[in-house]
Amino acid sequence: MNQEKMSTLNVALLSLLGGAVLGAIVVALTTPKSGPQVREDLMALGRRAKNKAGELGDQAGEVWTETKDRTDQGMADLKRGVHEAADDFKRGLHEASEDLKRAMHEAATDLRSGAAGRIAEVKNGIALT
Repeated sequence: MNQEKMSTLNVALLSLLGGAVLGAIVVALTTPKSGPQVREDLMALGRRAKNKAGELGDQAGEVWTETKDRTDQGMADLKRGVHEAADDFKRGLHEASEDLKRAMHEAATDLRSGAAGRIAEVKNGIALT
């Protein structure tokens, strides 16, 4: 998950948590209860909010760890692919180089043979005259 999506997720989670807390406070304060009951309800609400925040934090940590692991695996796969492609390129370049050397050697041999034959023809032509 990229940075922008993580930021959006964090804002959404905090908004949800804030809305739940605010709604519970409004309900607690508008319900006719005695002072000790209101305080007890607010304390219970605070504990629930704290627990929920901890759960959301744990979930965010799990998502982060999973995302990091997947990213690490993707990078390892990419690195392996690049190395394999480079090795294939090196092999292909070496083979092309060897093919070029053979072709140049064959051309030089053909050229020498042709030149030697032509020199012999010229020598024979000079000797006949």
